[in-house]
Amino acid sequence: MIQTARKWFRRHPKTTGTVGVAVLALVVASTLGVNAASAEADSRKASARTDSSRASTADGHRDYGTKSSQTYKHNKKKPTSTPAPKPSPSATAVPVPTPPPAPVAPTAPVAPPASTGTGASTYPLHTGIVATTFWVGEIFDANAEDGSQMLSTYDANWFANFGGCDGIASSGSCETEKRVAANGFFPTSMSPKQNPFYLDLPYDDVNDSTGFANRGSVIPWANDPAYAGKAGDASVSLMKNRWVKLTKDGQTCYGQIADAGPGEYHDSAYVFGGNDARPANARYGGAGMDVSPALNGCLNFAELDGDADKVDWQFVEAADVPAGPWLTVSSSDNKVIN
Repeated sequence: MIQTARKWFRRHPKTTGTVGVAVLALVVASTLGVNAASAEADSRKASARTDSSRASTADGHRDYGTKSSQTYKHNKKKPTSTPAPKPSPSATAVPVPTPPPAPVAPTAPVAPPASTGTGASTYPLHTGIVATTFWVGEIFDANAEDGSQMLSTYDANWFANFGGCDGIASSGSCETEKRVAANGFFPTSMSPKQNPFYLDLPYDDVNDSTGFANRGSVIPWANDPAYAGKAGDASVSLMKNRWVKLTKDGQTCYGQIADAGPGEYHDSAYVFGGNDARPANARYGGAGMDVSPALNGCLNFAELDGDADKVDWQFVEAADVPAGPWLTVSSSDNKVIN
């Protein structure tokens, strides 16, 4: 549990001052189940003690350290060997957790709202793209800086804000599971607070310095009314929660962007190009996206967590998304959560 906080600091090694100490206090508290009011009070005390040493960033990005040396939260493949466990910290440094609440059975997803969307799109089509699978709560290497899906590039509290493990939580791990149409491809052990039909693409328009600098000129909708004048505002993402249409073997499903990757983070030629360019990423079978377990099941992937399945995909406007389980829980939020 404490390793979750450690991984956050390894991911952002130069984060100092109020933000770093406050986040550490809150991550530890939330991971161990400490009372929220106590965690908040501890965070305020930590902030007061370090206020005089607060660091600032010159470019207005998230205060995660110098961009040239920053390690981002991205994926991916699982190692063949189990990493050695980290030594436990001193017991005196850890707040005493309150007893965890009793498990709550997930509620059945309600019927998705009606939609008049047809799925039509004028955005470029990308064909035969390898898609791997990732999920909220996945930790495939606890010792790696990019070995956790507890947070995303757009949400430092992704795990909590999603509602927990997007799969089967057992013995301290979060594993994926087969999803079926009978319950709308939703997880069987929890009720997600955010859309379980999520994915990533290799363009980080917030934390990658090149992606942030170029987003106003390469992202097709950058000048749409909803984003006008926001290209220089790092508190807003132009990618978060954008809709994507995916097709495999005649089956079409829809999902929203929740992270960036795999492997590359400003691959504009592939992500926004009109000539069906191949992904720059050469790892993980040349994958050009990761998809959630819900999309894995909806598209009938051959493997729960492999790199052999391929999809065709294109961006689609929210108004053109047709009815389906992907609308049961959806969001238009584009705020970056530190």
